[in-house]
Amino acid sequence: MADYPKDLLAFRDQFHSEDACRDYLIQLRWPQGLTCPKCAGRQFWKMRRGVLCCRGCQRHVSITAGTLFADTHKPLRLWFEALWHVINQKYGASALGMQRILGLGSYRTAWHWLHKLRRAMVRPGRDRLAGTVEVDETFIGGERPGKRGRGAAGKTLVVIVAQANGTRIGRIRLARVASASGNQLAAAVSQAVEPGSTVRTDGWGGYNGLNDLGYRHEVIRPTPAVGENLLPLANRVAALLKRWLLGTHQGAVQPAHLDYYLDEFTFRFNRRTSGSRGLLFYRLLDQAVHLPPVLTRTLKGGVARSPQ
Repeated sequence: MADYPKDLLAFRDQFHSEDACRDYLIQLRWPQGLTCPKCAGRQFWKMRRGVLCCRGCQRHVSITAGTLFADTHKPLRLWFEALWHVINQKYGASALGMQRILGLGSYRTAWHWLHKLRRAMVRPGRDRLAGTVEVDETFIGGERPGKRGRGAAGKTLVVIVAQANGTRIGRIRLARVASASGNQLAAAVSQAVEPGSTVRTDGWGGYNGLNDLGYRHEVIRPTPAVGENLLPLANRVAALLKRWLLGTHQGAVQPAHLDYYLDEFTFRFNRRTSGSRGLLFYRLLDQAVHLPPVLTRTLKGGVARSPQ
């Protein structure tokens, strides 16, 4: 059964020292117990700076190597405080706010930490949405002169997939795409929605191939022209996303880094009804422990990946 703090006082009692944080990481990484990769021994000495030494062959095993915390020069206690802070901010945490509350030496460090934690918010192999979903696109970016609508220059196109839960929104998926072409939209839907599901869209031609991919495609509006709101779930998510980017992040999100923010918004939205901040802390930390190291240099230019 998952062991996690229920509130702030329990958090500070449970993670009162660096050793307590290291012990917690050991339990997350090796729930069945650590086995030496060299001699298969199961008894270890604790050394300094989070290193374990096998009693049988003297092999050293780092607690943080191969995780999000690899090669960190900061205490794990500070990382745990950062995770708790991020989880408990209803509308998300800003780099400046994290720098102030944790006493970090620079804004850059806080910015890097937040982006690394956002990478951990995407669970590898997560389930695709099923049932009935609405799919639509929205543009992210400030006002620029020129063409409006699909194909507008200087803005980033984001595909929104919203699962219907009665009249409410269930889970969502967000994906940045290069264009509203059929190939791009089909790839985004395929990675987000289980075949056999009902997919509701407007009449944009980029969705015409969804039936061939095994979906039940329902065209709600015969033309892609703006009119009556017939995709209310997807449009509501679009409005909330833009409000969040403008409110929490002051609209200062660079297109190259937008994927990280889409991951965070998805993580928060899909867990908006959770009554346990401690459980969310546990899940995010567990994903961070099983995430390969995220190098700082890979954060600066954004992420290049297919829609997910």
